[in-house]
Amino acid sequence: MDKQAVKITLYRWAGNWGPFHIKIPCGECALTKDIVLDTLKNELGGIPVELEIKDWLNEWWQPMLKGGWHAPIVMVADKVISQGRALNRGVLTQAVIEAHSQQVPITGQHIFGKQNCPHCQRAKTYLQQANIEYIYHDVITSPRALYEMLSRVKPLIDPKQPVTVPQIWIDGHYVGGADELSSIVKQDVEANTERGQCSLSEKL
Repeated sequence: MDKQAVKITLYRWAGNWGPFHIKIPCGECALTKDIVLDTLKNELGGIPVELEIKDWLNEWWQPMLKGGWHAPIVMVADKVISQGRALNRGVLTQAVIEAHSQQVPITGQHIFGKQNCPHCQRAKTYLQQANIEYIYHDVITSPRALYEMLSRVKPLIDPKQPVTVPQIWIDGHYVGGADELSSIVKQDVEANTERGQCSLSEKL
């Protein structure tokens, strides 16, 4: 298994154990499998994943040790994220992106922001004027961008502090917001009283 691949395990209602044999197919297990495959192709395309599908009755004790007892059971990085019903693809997307973000550090220049955010636009302008190439992620239109931003920022800030936009990385290092970026690219900063503190703002 690729060290950077996120492990996904689906336990479906099937299998044998001693004299017991599951004969009735599980419609929600089939739906869950299709949802997993389609989510991997679309929302999670490009993220290395190892998917394993197991018959629940053959090894029912393994997911039970993690709290999974009702197929279909979906586990991401050995954590149960769904059981007993058809999978919510948003739950899978968030869990996989969080696991991937913990395993793979971010590299290069990135701005996570949203449309109609003047401070996001200001950050983009700073980088453009400094001739620094970057990747922009819209956290409103892209669930993948939102989940990645949250999973990468939350471990770096006070747990009680809300996550605002923009959130910026330069050369793989966390910068914070537009005000912090301006000091790096040597730009003047206007007072920003409406936005409040960003992740690295000086505490008053």
